[in-house]
Amino acid sequence: MTEITAAMVKELREKSGAGMMDCKKALAETNGDMEAAIDWLRAKGIAKADKKSGRTAAEGLIGVATMGHKAVLVELNSETDFVARNDAFQDLVRGIAQVALSTDGTVDAVSAAAYPATGKSVSDSIKDAIATIGENMTLRRSAALEVEHGVVATYIHNAAGDGIGKLGVLVALKSVGDKAVLNSIGRQVAMHIAATNPLAIRSEEVDAAVAERERNVFIEQARESGKPEAIIEKMVDGRMRKFFEEVALLSQAFVINPDLTVGAAVKEAEKEAGAAIEVTGMVRLLLGEGVEKEESDFAAEVAAVAKG
Repeated sequence: MTEITAAMVKELREKSGAGMMDCKKALAETNGDMEAAIDWLRAKGIAKADKKSGRTAAEGLIGVATMGHKAVLVELNSETDFVARNDAFQDLVRGIAQVALSTDGTVDAVSAAAYPATGKSVSDSIKDAIATIGENMTLRRSAALEVEHGVVATYIHNAAGDGIGKLGVLVALKSVGDKAVLNSIGRQVAMHIAATNPLAIRSEEVDAAVAERERNVFIEQARESGKPEAIIEKMVDGRMRKFFEEVALLSQAFVINPDLTVGAAVKEAEKEAGAAIEVTGMVRLLLGEGVEKEESDFAAEVAAVAKG
């Protein structure tokens, strides 16, 4: 019997628009045959939007929600920006963000959670919305940050309404200091992250593979100079220090006050907050980031419609 892997379930979810558990059951019933599993879902009336689910969904909205010391971001994609301006779609994004607060923030957990407005799972509620609105929709990404003491500040860029927009940021600040001060500096840092997209909070947290690739590029560039290896090593070390300063949040020049680094700005805020502040987490979601959009010939589309 074919082993049903998480990758297979994910692929079927993307192709059918059906819920995770339905996809797992369909694959089990059809011994892992992807096409047969799609037919099984269609026969059960589960894959209502199977034809629409193959279309690229790269528009949509980022939603944010907060509760106590926790905040979440969700990305719900649609095919067109027109649908993203639809009130029903916007309400769906806000509703899913609220539901995400009760989960660990992973896509699977959010998808499986109950959506109060419909009495169904989030996944099934999205599927129903696809059938109603007529466009493919995908809950592509979600994330959560939480602190025991402190705040999780949020920022939405290009806001389309309350708690929804094209880019969302979360910043977790661990502190027992004044909440108003924490929220103020937290929002400023979140705005900075929106603008600069740092790779990590601290230089030592930058992905080792990314740093190694940069080092190798710098080494090859330095060797072009023809200088001795000992000199090249010093040149590369200097360039790597600059690289880490530029990509690590706390060492970046603060966009709101470039005379300070972000780390120094947070340190300054400690005086007003009355306690130490530690940046413990950050999340930045840009709508459609990494999705390969389909290029369409608008003139050809109009001609096709004209032909009926």
